[in-house]
Amino acid sequence: MDMQRTEEQQLIIDTVRKFIREEIRPLEADLDPDAYELNPEDDERLRAMVKEMGMYQMGLPVEYGGPGVDIVTRTMLAEEMSQHRAGLYAPAYGAFGSSPPEHLYKGTDEQKEKYLYPVIRGEKHAFFGLSEPSGGSDPARSIRTRGVRDGDSWVINGGKLWNSGADTADFGIVYVRTDPTKGRQGITAFLVDTDTPGFRVQRLVQVLRSHYTTELSFTDMRIPHSQILGEEGGGFALANDTLAHNRIPYASACLGIAVYAQELAIEWAKQRVTFGEPLANRQAIQWMLVDNEIDMRTSRWIALDAAARAQRGESFRFESSMAKLLCTEAAGRVIDRCMQIHGGLGMAKDMPFERWYREVRIRRIGEGTSEIQRVVMARDLLNVRSGS
Repeated sequence: MDMQRTEEQQLIIDTVRKFIREEIRPLEADLDPDAYELNPEDDERLRAMVKEMGMYQMGLPVEYGGPGVDIVTRTMLAEEMSQHRAGLYAPAYGAFGSSPPEHLYKGTDEQKEKYLYPVIRGEKHAFFGLSEPSGGSDPARSIRTRGVRDGDSWVINGGKLWNSGADTADFGIVYVRTDPTKGRQGITAFLVDTDTPGFRVQRLVQVLRSHYTTELSFTDMRIPHSQILGEEGGGFALANDTLAHNRIPYASACLGIAVYAQELAIEWAKQRVTFGEPLANRQAIQWMLVDNEIDMRTSRWIALDAAARAQRGESFRFESSMAKLLCTEAAGRVIDRCMQIHGGLGMAKDMPFERWYREVRIRRIGEGTSEIQRVVMARDLLNVRSGS
Protein backbone atom coordinates (compact mmCIF):
# COMPACT_ATOMS: atom_id res chain seq x y z
CA MET A 1 0.00 0.00 0.00
CA ASP A 2 1.55 3.27 -1.16
CA MET A 3 0.41 6.17 1.02
CA GLN A 4 3.04 8.58 -0.28
CA ARG A 5 1.67 12.04 -1.02
CA THR A 6 1.53 13.03 -4.65
CA GLU A 7 3.12 16.28 -5.79
CA GLU A 8 -0.34 17.80 -6.19
CA GLN A 9 -1.38 16.73 -2.69
CA GLN A 10 1.81 18.14 -1.18
CA LEU A 11 1.28 21.44 -2.99
CA ILE A 12 -2.28 21.73 -1.66
CA ILE A 13 -1.18 20.77 1.85
CA ASP A 14 1.64 23.31 1.84
CA THR A 15 -0.76 26.02 0.65
CA VAL A 16 -3.31 25.26 3.36
CA ARG A 17 -0.61 24.96 6.04
CA LYS A 18 0.79 28.38 5.13
CA PHE A 19 -2.70 29.89 5.15
CA ILE A 20 -3.45 28.55 8.64
CA ARG A 21 -0.13 29.68 10.10
CA GLU A 22 0.11 33.08 8.44
CA GLU A 23 -3.53 34.15 8.19
CA ILE A 24 -5.57 32.33 10.84
CA ARG A 25 -3.29 31.95 13.88
CA PRO A 26 -2.26 35.63 14.02
CA LEU A 27 -5.92 36.71 14.11
CA GLU A 28 -6.57 34.53 17.16
CA ALA A 29 -4.18 36.60 19.26
CA ASP A 30 -6.82 39.34 19.36
CA LEU A 31 -9.90 37.11 19.65
CA ASP A 32 -11.64 35.81 22.74
CA PRO A 33 -10.22 32.34 23.59
CA ASP A 34 -13.64 30.82 22.87
CA ALA A 35 -14.33 32.80 19.70
CA TYR A 36 -16.20 30.85 17.06
CA GLU A 37 -16.31 33.48 14.29
CA LEU A 38 -14.11 36.17 12.79
CA ASN A 39 -15.21 39.76 12.36
CA PRO A 40 -17.02 40.28 9.02
CA GLU A 41 -14.13 42.14 7.40
CA ASP A 42 -11.62 39.37 8.06
CA ASP A 43 -14.12 36.70 7.10
CA GLU A 44 -14.81 38.33 3.74
CA ARG A 45 -11.11 38.90 3.06
CA LEU A 46 -10.10 35.32 3.85
CA ARG A 47 -12.92 33.76 1.84
CA ALA A 48 -11.88 35.89 -1.13
CA MET A 49 -8.30 34.63 -0.74
CA VAL A 50 -9.43 31.01 -0.67
CA LYS A 51 -11.64 31.47 -3.72
CA GLU A 52 -8.71 33.07 -5.55
CA MET A 53 -6.64 29.98 -4.70
CA GLY A 54 -9.37 27.76 -6.19
CA MET A 55 -9.81 25.90 -2.89
CA TYR A 56 -13.27 27.01 -1.84
CA GLN A 57 -15.76 24.19 -1.10
CA MET A 58 -13.12 21.54 -1.80
CA GLY A 59 -15.52 18.63 -1.44
CA LEU A 60 -17.90 19.97 -4.09
CA PRO A 61 -17.86 17.68 -7.18
CA VAL A 62 -16.50 19.06 -10.43
CA GLU A 63 -19.85 18.56 -12.17
CA TYR A 64 -21.38 21.02 -9.70
CA GLY A 65 -18.68 23.62 -10.24
CA GLY A 66 -16.35 22.64 -7.42
CA PRO A 67 -12.71 21.48 -7.34
CA GLY A 68 -13.77 17.90 -6.54
CA VAL A 69 -10.94 17.14 -4.12
CA ASP A 70 -10.87 13.40 -3.39
CA ILE A 71 -11.51 11.97 0.08
CA VAL A 72 -7.87 10.98 0.68
CA THR A 73 -6.68 14.54 0.07
CA ARG A 74 -9.56 15.96 2.12
CA THR A 75 -8.58 13.67 4.97
CA MET A 76 -5.04 15.03 4.84
CA LEU A 77 -6.34 18.59 4.69
CA ALA A 78 -8.71 18.09 7.64
CA GLU A 79 -5.60 17.57 9.76
CA GLU A 80 -4.01 20.76 8.44
CA MET A 81 -7.07 23.02 8.71
CA SER A 82 -7.67 22.26 12.39
CA GLN A 83 -4.21 23.35 13.54
CA HIS A 84 -5.31 26.48 15.41
CA ARG A 85 -7.22 27.32 18.57
CA ALA A 86 -10.74 27.07 17.11
CA GLY A 87 -9.77 24.48 14.54
CA LEU A 88 -11.63 21.46 15.87
CA TYR A 89 -15.14 22.85 15.37
CA ALA A 90 -14.44 25.96 13.30
CA PRO A 91 -11.53 25.00 11.01
CA ALA A 92 -10.14 28.16 9.43
CA TYR A 93 -13.32 29.82 10.73
CA GLY A 94 -15.15 28.61 7.63
CA ALA A 95 -12.89 30.44 5.18
CA PHE A 96 -12.69 27.33 2.98
CA GLY A 97 -16.46 27.10 2.82
CA SER A 98 -18.48 23.97 3.38
CA SER A 99 -19.78 21.62 0.76
CA PRO A 100 -23.50 20.83 0.73
CA PRO A 101 -24.71 17.81 2.70
CA GLU A 102 -23.99 14.79 0.52
CA HIS A 103 -27.59 13.68 0.85
CA LEU A 104 -28.69 16.57 -1.40
CA TYR A 105 -26.96 15.04 -4.41
CA LYS A 106 -29.56 12.25 -4.17
CA GLY A 107 -32.41 14.71 -4.59
CA THR A 108 -34.71 15.19 -7.55
CA ASP A 109 -34.04 17.94 -10.08
CA GLU A 110 -36.66 20.11 -8.36
CA GLN A 111 -35.09 19.50 -4.95
CA LYS A 112 -31.65 20.37 -6.28
CA GLU A 113 -32.98 23.64 -7.68
CA LYS A 114 -34.64 24.54 -4.39
CA TYR A 115 -31.94 23.38 -1.97
CA LEU A 116 -28.66 22.10 -3.44
CA TYR A 117 -27.77 24.96 -5.76
CA PRO A 118 -28.67 27.72 -3.27
CA VAL A 119 -26.40 25.99 -0.70
CA ILE A 120 -23.58 25.91 -3.25
CA ARG A 121 -24.07 29.62 -3.92
CA GLY A 122 -24.11 30.38 -0.20
CA GLU A 123 -27.72 31.56 -0.28
CA LYS A 124 -29.06 28.84 2.02
CA HIS A 125 -27.76 26.86 4.96
CA ALA A 126 -28.86 23.45 6.19
CA PHE A 127 -28.92 21.40 9.38
CA PHE A 128 -28.91 17.64 9.91
CA GLY A 129 -31.69 16.23 12.11
CA LEU A 130 -31.07 12.62 13.13
CA SER A 131 -30.49 12.27 16.90
CA GLU A 132 -33.36 12.49 19.37
CA PRO A 133 -33.70 12.84 23.16
CA SER A 134 -34.58 9.13 23.23
CA GLY A 135 -31.09 8.24 21.99
CA GLY A 136 -28.65 8.86 19.16
CA SER A 137 -26.48 5.74 19.03
CA ASP A 138 -29.25 3.48 17.73
CA PRO A 139 -31.25 5.60 15.27
CA ALA A 140 -32.77 2.52 13.61
CA ARG A 141 -34.84 1.99 16.77
CA SER A 142 -34.61 5.20 18.80
CA ILE A 143 -36.23 7.56 16.28
CA ARG A 144 -39.69 8.41 17.63
CA THR A 145 -40.46 11.43 15.48
CA ARG A 146 -43.51 10.15 13.64
CA GLY A 147 -44.79 10.92 10.17
CA VAL A 148 -48.35 9.98 9.13
CA ARG A 149 -49.44 10.13 5.51
CA ASP A 150 -52.40 12.40 4.81
CA GLY A 151 -53.12 12.57 1.10
CA ASP A 152 -50.21 14.26 -0.65
CA SER A 153 -48.67 15.36 2.64
CA TRP A 154 -47.14 13.94 5.79
CA VAL A 155 -48.04 15.21 9.25
CA ILE A 156 -44.96 15.08 11.47
CA ASN A 157 -44.78 15.22 15.26
CA GLY A 158 -41.76 14.78 17.51
CA GLY A 159 -38.40 16.44 18.00
CA LYS A 160 -34.65 16.35 17.49
CA LEU A 161 -31.65 17.10 19.70
CA TRP A 162 -27.97 18.08 19.18
CA ASN A 163 -28.61 19.88 15.89
CA SER A 164 -25.84 22.35 15.01
CA GLY A 165 -26.95 25.54 13.30
CA ALA A 166 -30.68 24.75 13.17
CA ASP A 167 -31.49 28.15 14.67
CA THR A 168 -29.90 29.95 11.72
CA ALA A 169 -30.55 27.40 8.95
CA ASP A 170 -33.02 27.77 6.11
CA PHE A 171 -33.89 24.10 5.95
CA GLY A 172 -32.85 20.73 7.30
CA ILE A 173 -32.75 17.04 6.46
CA VAL A 174 -34.98 15.45 9.08
CA TYR A 175 -35.26 11.70 9.66
CA VAL A 176 -38.76 10.52 10.51
CA ARG A 177 -40.33 7.16 11.31
CA THR A 178 -42.97 6.67 8.65
CA ASP A 179 -43.63 2.96 9.28
CA PRO A 180 -43.74 1.90 12.95
CA THR A 181 -43.81 -1.80 12.02
CA LYS A 182 -40.29 -1.69 10.59
CA GLY A 183 -36.90 -0.81 11.97
CA ARG A 184 -34.39 0.88 9.71
CA GLN A 185 -36.64 0.34 6.67
CA GLY A 186 -39.32 2.44 8.35
CA ILE A 187 -37.29 5.67 8.43
CA THR A 188 -37.65 8.36 5.77
CA ALA A 189 -35.64 11.53 5.15
CA PHE A 190 -37.57 14.77 4.58
CA LEU A 191 -36.42 18.18 3.40
CA VAL A 192 -37.95 20.59 5.91
CA ASP A 193 -37.96 24.38 5.61
CA THR A 194 -37.43 26.04 8.98
CA ASP A 195 -40.30 28.48 8.37
CA THR A 196 -42.78 25.60 8.10
CA PRO A 197 -45.72 25.98 10.54
CA GLY A 198 -45.18 23.61 13.45
CA PHE A 199 -41.38 23.79 13.28
CA ARG A 200 -39.81 25.32 16.36
CA VAL A 201 -36.33 25.69 17.80
CA GLN A 202 -37.22 24.71 21.33
CA ARG A 203 -33.98 25.67 23.06
CA LEU A 204 -30.26 26.20 22.67
CA VAL A 205 -28.19 23.46 24.30
CA GLN A 206 -24.81 24.48 25.73
CA VAL A 207 -22.10 21.82 25.56
CA LEU A 208 -18.35 21.54 26.27
CA ARG A 209 -17.41 23.87 23.46
CA SER A 210 -17.57 27.48 22.41
CA HIS A 211 -20.66 26.91 20.29
CA TYR A 212 -24.05 25.40 21.08
CA THR A 213 -26.50 22.93 19.62
CA THR A 214 -30.28 23.08 19.44
CA GLU A 215 -33.33 21.08 20.38
CA LEU A 216 -36.20 21.09 17.90
CA SER A 217 -39.88 20.29 18.17
CA PHE A 218 -42.36 19.45 15.41
CA THR A 219 -46.06 19.91 16.13
CA ASP A 220 -48.49 18.81 13.40
CA MET A 221 -45.89 19.94 10.88
CA ARG A 222 -47.25 19.27 7.40
CA ILE A 223 -44.67 18.39 4.74
CA PRO A 224 -45.52 17.60 1.09
CA HIS A 225 -44.79 14.06 -0.09
CA SER A 226 -42.53 15.62 -2.76
CA GLN A 227 -40.18 16.71 0.04
CA ILE A 228 -39.04 13.13 0.66
CA LEU A 229 -35.31 12.87 -0.04
CA GLY A 230 -34.49 9.62 -1.76
CA GLU A 231 -37.04 6.87 -1.29
CA GLU A 232 -39.74 6.40 1.31
CA GLY A 233 -38.24 4.10 3.93
CA GLY A 234 -34.74 4.68 2.61
CA GLY A 235 -33.68 7.33 5.10
CA PHE A 236 -31.53 5.15 7.32
CA ALA A 237 -29.47 3.78 4.43
CA LEU A 238 -29.03 7.34 3.15
CA ALA A 239 -27.76 8.56 6.52
CA ASN A 240 -25.61 5.53 7.27
CA ASP A 241 -23.58 5.73 4.07
CA THR A 242 -22.91 9.44 4.47
CA LEU A 243 -21.98 9.12 8.14
CA ALA A 244 -19.44 6.40 7.35
CA HIS A 245 -17.75 8.70 4.81
CA ASN A 246 -17.85 11.74 7.08
CA ARG A 247 -16.26 9.93 10.00
CA ILE A 248 -12.93 9.80 8.18
CA PRO A 249 -12.12 13.53 7.82
CA TYR A 250 -13.94 14.06 11.15
CA ALA A 251 -11.41 11.74 12.74
CA SER A 252 -8.45 13.30 10.95
CA ALA A 253 -9.37 16.78 12.18
CA CYS A 254 -8.66 15.58 15.73
CA LEU A 255 -5.06 14.93 14.70
CA GLY A 256 -4.62 18.57 13.70
CA ILE A 257 -5.02 19.96 17.21
CA ALA A 258 -2.81 17.12 18.48
CA VAL A 259 -0.07 18.07 16.02
CA TYR A 260 -0.20 21.72 17.06
CA ALA A 261 -0.25 20.78 20.75
CA GLN A 262 2.82 18.58 20.24
CA GLU A 263 4.64 21.45 18.52
CA LEU A 264 3.92 23.73 21.47
CA ALA A 265 4.94 21.07 23.99
CA ILE A 266 8.27 20.38 22.28
CA GLU A 267 9.06 24.08 22.10
CA TRP A 268 8.14 24.56 25.77
CA ALA A 269 10.14 21.53 26.90
CA LYS A 270 13.25 22.94 25.25
CA GLN A 271 13.02 26.39 26.83
CA ARG A 272 11.51 25.68 30.25
CA VAL A 273 14.22 25.12 32.88
CA THR A 274 13.60 23.39 36.22
CA PHE A 275 16.21 22.40 38.79
CA GLY A 276 18.92 23.68 36.46
CA GLU A 277 17.95 21.67 33.37
CA PRO A 278 15.47 22.01 30.48
CA LEU A 279 12.35 19.89 30.73
CA ALA A 280 13.48 18.24 27.49
CA ASN A 281 16.25 16.50 29.45
CA ARG A 282 13.75 14.78 31.74
CA GLN A 283 12.97 11.20 30.79
CA ALA A 284 9.35 11.56 31.94
CA ILE A 285 8.86 14.44 29.49
CA GLN A 286 10.67 12.63 26.68
CA TRP A 287 8.44 9.60 27.06
CA MET A 288 5.28 11.70 26.98
CA LEU A 289 6.40 13.34 23.75
CA VAL A 290 7.26 9.96 22.24
CA ASP A 291 3.89 8.53 23.28
CA ASN A 292 2.24 11.53 21.63
CA GLU A 293 4.04 10.80 18.39
CA ILE A 294 3.10 7.12 18.49
CA ASP A 295 -0.57 8.02 19.04
CA MET A 296 -0.60 10.54 16.21
CA ARG A 297 1.26 8.50 13.62
CA THR A 298 -0.74 5.34 14.26
CA SER A 299 -4.03 7.22 14.01
CA ARG A 300 -2.96 9.07 10.87
CA TRP A 301 -2.21 5.87 8.94
CA ILE A 302 -5.48 4.27 10.02
CA ALA A 303 -7.44 7.34 8.84
CA LEU A 304 -5.63 7.41 5.51
CA ASP A 305 -6.19 3.69 5.02
CA ALA A 306 -9.93 4.18 5.56
CA ALA A 307 -9.94 7.09 3.10
CA ALA A 308 -8.02 5.11 0.49
CA ARG A 309 -10.44 2.19 0.76
CA ALA A 310 -13.41 4.51 0.37
CA GLN A 311 -11.81 6.15 -2.65
CA ARG A 312 -11.18 2.77 -4.32
CA GLY A 313 -14.81 1.82 -3.80
CA GLU A 314 -13.95 -0.98 -1.38
CA SER A 315 -15.73 -1.81 1.86
CA PHE A 316 -14.51 0.67 4.48
CA ARG A 317 -17.04 0.67 7.30
CA PHE A 318 -14.74 -1.21 9.67
CA GLU A 319 -11.78 1.07 8.88
CA SER A 320 -13.92 4.20 9.16
CA SER A 321 -15.08 3.19 12.64
CA MET A 322 -11.52 2.33 13.64
CA ALA A 323 -10.24 5.70 12.44
CA LYS A 324 -12.96 7.55 14.33
CA LEU A 325 -12.25 5.57 17.50
CA LEU A 326 -8.46 5.83 17.38
CA CYS A 327 -8.13 9.46 16.30
CA THR A 328 -10.60 10.86 18.80
CA GLU A 329 -9.20 8.94 21.76
CA ALA A 330 -5.56 9.47 20.77
CA ALA A 331 -6.05 13.22 20.37
CA GLY A 332 -7.48 13.39 23.88
CA ARG A 333 -4.42 11.64 25.28
CA VAL A 334 -2.05 13.93 23.39
CA ILE A 335 -3.79 17.10 24.59
CA ASP A 336 -3.77 15.79 28.16
CA ARG A 337 -0.03 15.04 28.09
CA CYS A 338 0.76 18.42 26.55
CA MET A 339 -1.18 20.16 29.30
CA GLN A 340 0.80 18.17 31.86
CA ILE A 341 4.09 19.19 30.24
CA HIS A 342 3.06 22.85 30.40
CA GLY A 343 2.05 22.57 34.05
CA GLY A 344 -0.05 25.47 35.31
CA LEU A 345 0.34 27.31 32.02
CA GLY A 346 -1.44 24.43 30.32
CA MET A 347 -4.62 25.33 32.20
CA ALA A 348 -4.53 29.03 31.31
CA LYS A 349 -6.95 30.65 28.89
CA ASP A 350 -3.94 32.28 27.25
CA MET A 351 -3.06 28.90 25.79
CA PRO A 352 -5.31 26.83 23.51
CA PHE A 353 -5.05 23.57 25.47
CA GLU A 354 -8.02 24.01 27.79
CA ARG A 355 -10.33 24.72 24.85
CA TRP A 356 -8.99 21.70 22.96
CA TYR A 357 -9.33 19.59 26.11
CA ARG A 358 -13.03 20.44 26.40
CA GLU A 359 -13.86 20.15 22.73
CA VAL A 360 -11.93 16.98 21.90
CA ARG A 361 -13.84 15.22 24.69
CA ILE A 362 -17.00 15.62 22.62
CA ARG A 363 -15.45 13.73 19.72
CA ARG A 364 -15.67 10.46 21.65
CA ILE A 365 -19.46 10.97 21.64
CA GLY A 366 -20.31 12.79 18.40
CA GLU A 367 -20.67 10.91 15.10
CA GLY A 368 -21.08 7.67 17.02
CA THR A 369 -19.57 6.95 20.44
CA SER A 370 -16.36 4.99 20.93
CA GLU A 371 -18.44 2.11 22.21
CA ILE A 372 -20.68 2.13 19.14
CA GLN A 373 -17.63 2.08 16.86
CA ARG A 374 -16.46 -1.05 18.67
CA VAL A 375 -19.90 -2.60 18.20
CA VAL A 376 -19.81 -1.81 14.48
CA MET A 377 -16.36 -3.37 14.11
CA ALA A 378 -17.33 -6.42 16.18
CA ARG A 379 -20.36 -7.03 13.97
CA ASP A 380 -18.16 -6.94 10.90
CA LEU A 381 -15.66 -9.32 12.46
CA LEU A 382 -18.38 -11.74 13.55
CA ASN A 383 -20.51 -11.18 10.46
CA VAL A 384 -23.67 -10.48 12.46
CA ARG A 385 -26.45 -8.02 11.67
CA SER A 386 -27.58 -5.23 13.93
CA GLY A 387 -31.24 -6.22 13.52
CA SER A 388 -34.03 -4.71 11.48
